[in-house]
Amino acid sequence: MNIIIPMAGRGTRLRPHTLTIPKPLIPVAGKPIVQRLVEDLVRTYNEPIDHIGFVIGDFGTETEEHLLSIAEQAGAEGHIFYQDRPLGTAHAIMCAAELLKGHIIVAFADTLFRADFQLNTTHDGIIWTHRVDDPSRFGVVKLNEQGIITEFIEKPATFITDMAIIGIYYFKDGAYLRNEIQYLLDNDIRDKGEYQVTSALENMKRKGTKFTVASVEEWLDCGNKDVTVYTNQRVLEILRDRNENLIDPTALIDNATIVEPCFVGENAVIRNAVVGPHVSVGAGTHIENSVVRNSIIQNSSRIEYQIIDNSMVGNAVSLKGKANQYSIGDYSTIE
Repeated sequence: MNIIIPMAGRGTRLRPHTLTIPKPLIPVAGKPIVQRLVEDLVRTYNEPIDHIGFVIGDFGTETEEHLLSIAEQAGAEGHIFYQDRPLGTAHAIMCAAELLKGHIIVAFADTLFRADFQLNTTHDGIIWTHRVDDPSRFGVVKLNEQGIITEFIEKPATFITDMAIIGIYYFKDGAYLRNEIQYLLDNDIRDKGEYQVTSALENMKRKGTKFTVASVEEWLDCGNKDVTVYTNQRVLEILRDRNENLIDPTALIDNATIVEPCFVGENAVIRNAVVGPHVSVGAGTHIENSVVRNSIIQNSSRIEYQIIDNSMVGNAVSLKGKANQYSIGDYSTIE
């Protein structure tokens, strides 16, 4: 099994955080979004993963090394591919053409999910889906009575179905998908100005490929500050229910109250403070004389005399005084 993870977008809705790191490396419950995605995918598949390919922009050597280490931790060989122009989902997948062979999973790195199933690799193809209130924002699918997909529709202007594609796909024959995407590129077949994977899927379906769906119990978005904070909340709750240890043994908790679930990273210091529920505290961060709820605080930041709720605070931030809600990028100082 190979996994391809397109993640070349700049994440403009999560600025200023994505000015310094790509969105999939934003931490949720102490781990980057893309690492949690890889772990969730591995959990649905009980066989070894051979290769994981990350399709990125010009993110720099440090990010590339981080991604390769995520693949290594999953027991796979990591690969870096580049998408230099935003030409659509099919084009992004094709950037990792050398991995399009055998069984493959394609997973776009701006989403997390909660599911309770094992991937059945005997199917021609499986599309992860979730019912949504506003299907006009997504690609959607229609099913027949046997649960086979009869139609793929990209962002329908009128209501057709509420079963949205969450951006995760399984293909039994990766080479077949590669050939169908190549046909789109060679013939400049675009939908809404871009090369869409749903166009390739529709062509495959017409030729007899039977796609089924795998419905996830929960679909967690990481598109902007508020939904990322909510995703952090839900992931912390899920990890608590799995009885995972969320507080690093090197963290110093001095005259402080931790209201679970919370993640507290390596060498963090929490002193004379109340932290939680639903707070992630990065490695080396100090929180003193403060109350912090429902927030993500990244690494090596210092927070003093604060009341913080529903916030994201970046790396190496110094925050002193009194305030309520923040979305503060790296290396900022507010006093």
